[in-house]
Amino acid sequence: MSEIRHRILIGKPGLDGHDRGAKVVARALRDAGYEVIYTGLHQTPEMIAKAAIQEDVDLVGISILSGAHNHLVPEIQRLLSEGGAGDIAIFVGGIIPEDDIITLKAAGVAEIFTPGTSMADIVEAVGGILEDGPDTTGIPV
Repeated sequence: MSEIRHRILIGKPGLDGHDRGAKVVARALRDAGYEVIYTGLHQTPEMIAKAAIQEDVDLVGISILSGAHNHLVPEIQRLLSEGGAGDIAIFVGGIIPEDDIITLKAAGVAEIFTPGTSMADIVEAVGGILEDGPDTTGIPV
């Protein structure tokens, strides 16, 4: 991994109270050498965008299991853009139907991870998004 230590914000928008996956991903990214900021449960799109801008992150990860991804993700993108941070890439993890994956990627989401994606694959993809060869040594497959 390069000398640059990228900052990644992991957000959990909406009323979904299941955050185990978000915490596991946050830990895997931290173990790979990234600085990770986890916002906690029940965040609004405004809170996530504001935190991303204030923390000057390079990437935002959104964990959604509630099915509200088609509303929440574009709203976060809009707020980032309005806040002058439209260049911050977003990845999404959760239960996302294939048709919605196509729609979200067409709208600019960098990557979407569904249940069963390995931590090594997530870390590798995040490294690709950031154009930074991640250290996947020790990340479980």
